[in-house]
Amino acid sequence: MNHESELYLFHQGTYFKAYEFLGVHREQDGDGKIKTVFRTWAPNADAVYVTGDFNGWRADMPMNKISDRGVWELYTDINFNNSDRQRYKYMIKNGWNTVFKADPYAVFDGTHTETASYLYVLPEFEWEDGKWFEARAKAMTAKENEPPYSTPVNIYEVHLGSVRRRLDGTYCSYRELADFLVPYVKKLGYTHIELLPVAEHPLDDSWGYQICGFYAPTSRFGEPSDFMYFVNEFHKAGIGVILDWVPAHFSKDAHGLADFDGGMCYEYQGNDRKEHKVWGTRFFDVGREEVQSFLVSNALYWMNEYHVDGLRVDAVAAMLYLDFDRAPGEWTPAPDGSNKNYESIAFFKKLNTEIFRQHADAFMIAEESSDWPMLTKPVYMGGLGFNFKWNMGWMNDMIRYVNTDPVYRKYEHNCITFSLMYAFSENYILSISHDEVVHGKGSLINKMFGSYDQKFDGLRCFLAYMMCHPGKKLLFMGSEYGQFAEWNNNASLEWFMTDFEKHRDLLNYTIALNHFYLFSPELWERDLSWDGFRWIRADDADHNTVIFTRTSGDGKYLVCAFNFSASYLPYYRFGVPEAGKYREVFCTYPSGRPDAVSEKLACDGFDDSIAVDLAPLSAVVFRCEA
Repeated sequence: MNHESELYLFHQGTYFKAYEFLGVHREQDGDGKIKTVFRTWAPNADAVYVTGDFNGWRADMPMNKISDRGVWELYTDINFNNSDRQRYKYMIKNGWNTVFKADPYAVFDGTHTETASYLYVLPEFEWEDGKWFEARAKAMTAKENEPPYSTPVNIYEVHLGSVRRRLDGTYCSYRELADFLVPYVKKLGYTHIELLPVAEHPLDDSWGYQICGFYAPTSRFGEPSDFMYFVNEFHKAGIGVILDWVPAHFSKDAHGLADFDGGMCYEYQGNDRKEHKVWGTRFFDVGREEVQSFLVSNALYWMNEYHVDGLRVDAVAAMLYLDFDRAPGEWTPAPDGSNKNYESIAFFKKLNTEIFRQHADAFMIAEESSDWPMLTKPVYMGGLGFNFKWNMGWMNDMIRYVNTDPVYRKYEHNCITFSLMYAFSENYILSISHDEVVHGKGSLINKMFGSYDQKFDGLRCFLAYMMCHPGKKLLFMGSEYGQFAEWNNNASLEWFMTDFEKHRDLLNYTIALNHFYLFSPELWERDLSWDGFRWIRADDADHNTVIFTRTSGDGKYLVCAFNFSASYLPYYRFGVPEAGKYREVFCTYPSGRPDAVSEKLACDGFDDSIAVDLAPLSAVVFRCEA
């Protein structure tokens, strides 16, 4: 059959549904008969064969090369059902070299030691999330006279392999996980979940970041239809689903993309950019048109076929900088002498332009650890086109601050104020992610300085500060109830901890805080500009306090006061924007003056002020009743 248009777009780097063409499909051949067709891209190959359970893994099903740039095709009479679990690979010959590779476009792969792909076509699934998508479009679309993203976003980050396991230690299925997580996440008041990578990966300890099957949800937890059920159940409950997505690099396992056709195919071809020595992975050659088609199609695939609401794009800095984690002499400068990877810049612009062309209300979140400018500005304005970025500077500063003895926090006061110097330069998500609670870094509650009781007080104050600080929010699983043990990806979370009073109380506190955030437009309607934030007191380092206002679109505001010291501060006075009664609407501990009436005493540049009692390591939020 003639596939000139598909081949042209694929080789041009603009075929954004490449998964509908490459891989395994059922199609009509030239005679109108339904056939099973295999297609793959192997530009360096001398010959390619389809081999599997159906032919005894013999090299007797040669593929035909249908484009000069290396697409191979074979129509067969193979008949299969998704339940058959018939395995297959491509046998690829390049000179004297022969390799056996899983299908890069397979939608279902074997897991762990099963290195083959399965003959499988995506099933028809009866989605029930129409109302969710209506609500998503309404929430994420800028309204007249309102800034974009004037909506609450509070994300619960989850690793499916360890959030919960069966009693015998085996994995729960996608369906079991959905049945547990949906009511739990809904009860906690989160708006979204974010999943560590679910694409097929051979090594559990990579947490999903070293991928072999980019189009296959991991079979550890079930079939593709089970993952569709998972997403559908969250959407029915009004909760969005974001996936961690990894376009920077891929696993070097023998059956994967590395040296796919006996030569360098999907990876960069120069030694200066081919591998990342720390991760032990290969970098995608995003300057190659066919790789662009592969990756942009993959991003859209998860949105189109699995209805996910957005992607958190991993390791963006590793793609943008030629010298990322490389010593002098290990990298080649760009033609202008800089360390910028212009191929990656062009790729991100192409990716985000196409994502938002098709899904204007999706999330594209960059995990980017530098200060690359205009990351979350639209492409037409000269930006890279993401709409959010993790605020890793805020995270590092705050963890340093809460880990410091309160006696010495006055010397680290800039850690809780510096983030406001740049808070509105990008669209930020405040992230306390999996990376912060592993590899000897300790759990979130163990980062809090002090005694056992002080750790709980400190965490409550920290979480309240996070919720009131400008920016959207993300918290890794287990932090909501104060798991003391560091995250272990090979075991279930320690849910039994909630049987203990302190942890149960912290969980209930997190629920109350999340719902307070949900129903307080002051904390998210003007989240991404100075219109929604105003300092009252930023410089009282000696008392470890900060006080500011958060304002909604209609001008209503909250006064947010934080005492990060270990001392009780009685009758602590600070300025307020107007005269009135300031009613306590949320607190970690009651201030002792829940209805503070302002006085005509000038303070902090305001004509009026109030005096309240601030407990040690506490947060209190007031709303003015004029």
